[in-house]
Amino acid sequence: MNAPSKIDLDTNRRSDPTPSDLTITVRDERFNRDRTPRRWWAGEPFGTAWHNALSATFPRGEAFFIEAVKAHREGASPKLEAEIRAFVRQEINHTREHIAFNKLAEDHGYDIKKIDTRVAEMLALTKDRPAILNLAVTMALEHYTAMMAHEFLANPKHFAKADPEVRQMWQWHAIEEIEHKGVAYDTWIHATKDWTPWMRWKVRSLIMISVTGRFFTNRWKDSINLLAQDGITGWKARWGQFKYLAWSPGVVRRIFPAWLAYFKPGFHPWDHDDRALINLYEGEFSDALMQPAE
Repeated sequence: MNAPSKIDLDTNRRSDPTPSDLTITVRDERFNRDRTPRRWWAGEPFGTAWHNALSATFPRGEAFFIEAVKAHREGASPKLEAEIRAFVRQEINHTREHIAFNKLAEDHGYDIKKIDTRVAEMLALTKDRPAILNLAVTMALEHYTAMMAHEFLANPKHFAKADPEVRQMWQWHAIEEIEHKGVAYDTWIHATKDWTPWMRWKVRSLIMISVTGRFFTNRWKDSINLLAQDGITGWKARWGQFKYLAWSPGVVRRIFPAWLAYFKPGFHPWDHDDRALINLYEGEFSDALMQPAE
């Protein structure tokens, strides 16, 4: 019987899976500074609750992503080094804008501090964990952001009734998540270059399963809590949120094939080149300070 290490389960069989002509552009955009969107900015409570719950995790979460990737940049190729720098700058801007957006939610009376506290407590547990596992978690969560970013841009239903400027903020964020979706993964390939393909596949797959359980458990609790702050509780809250996520617009149902692809031997985020979605929205941010990666 062949040893597991002989199974080709990772991307080391391809010299450069990320497109060679990819440009990661830092768009220095600011949103929601001069106006205040309505409380249910999505046009209804369930989409508002889901996205507010996501946004509440971003400031600390994206700081974690930055540190996890930067911890493994030593010895990276010049191309990957430049992509990591651009990734960091994009994530810093995302953090800034979601801090501002979260403040708007608080101004509407939402208590989101419980979400922030839970994220802080979970991140505190990572300090004594091997740095490579933090990178694996980052890689899995970056796949989540890329999957949802693709869906948000490809399916106009998600923000059809949303406040225009809030919609634009999420589209801007989605564009950059697609653009840098391979950076954490390529950093992982670089950092684990001495591992067997079997070990790489096993660790990333187990981490994704663990991350998935925590991600949906916590975001469900958070969104149900935010709905309760709107007076929507019990079966009405649970059924409404389930329909929003699983049926229409159905982000969870629609990203499932992309989630499953993560477990494919030889998977890479750029197996699906969806840069065409970026081009659909790029003109909306033409006035931003555009800074391509060096």
